[in-house]
Amino acid sequence: MAYTLPPLPYPADALEPHIDKTTMEIHHGRHHKAYVDNVNKALEGQASLQNLPIEQLLRQINQVPENIRQSVINNGGGHANHSMFWEIMGPKAGGKPSGPLGDDINKTFGDFAAFQQQIKTAAVGRFGSGWAWLVFENGKLQVLSTPNQDSPYMKGQSPILGVDVWEHAYYLKYQNKRPDYVDAWWNVVNWNAVGERYAKAKAGKL
Repeated sequence: MAYTLPPLPYPADALEPHIDKTTMEIHHGRHHKAYVDNVNKALEGQASLQNLPIEQLLRQINQVPENIRQSVINNGGGHANHSMFWEIMGPKAGGKPSGPLGDDINKTFGDFAAFQQQIKTAAVGRFGSGWAWLVFENGKLQVLSTPNQDSPYMKGQSPILGVDVWEHAYYLKYQNKRPDYVDAWWNVVNWNAVGERYAKAKAGKL
C-alpha cells in the first residue's frame, strides 16, 4: 500500500504571523508531497516493505535493500518527519508544556528555558539542512540534531518534538536568520500533541 500525503490539520495561514501561508503551502504541498512520491517510487516491487507503517520501516532501515536504502532514508525520513511536524504545531498554541512532559523536561534540563536553549543550540548549530529534536530513548529525554531528513527512528529513538531547519521551512520570511525563526517557532508548538507523543513513547507505542 502506497504512502499518502496527510492533509494539514489546520488552514495554511493558521500559523501566521510566525510561519507564513506561502511557506506552509510550498512546504506541505510540494516538499512533503515529493518525499511521499519518491519513497513510494523507491519501494516499487518491495511488497513486504510497502505495507509497513513509515515509522516501522525506518526502525528496520538495515533490512531495506542497499540499492534503495538511501532513497528510503531521504524520502521516507522526510515523510515521517513532516507528518510529525504538522501535528505538533497549531494555531493559538505556544506557551509551556504541563503534566508529565513538563515535569520530565524540568527534571531533565533544569527548566523550560534551559530546554529551549538546548533546542535552539541544536537547531542553529546544525550545518546545512536538518532537524533539531527532543527524543525519548531508554526511558530518558534528550536533545539532538540530525542532518538532512535522517529520522531518530533509525537509531531506535522516539521523536517527541522536532523543528525543521531546512531553508525551505523558513527562508521566505526569515531569510538567513535561522535563530529568529527558531525563536518564533515556539509560538506555534501544540504542547497537547507533543504531550500525547511523549505518553505514547513512554508506553512503547511510538
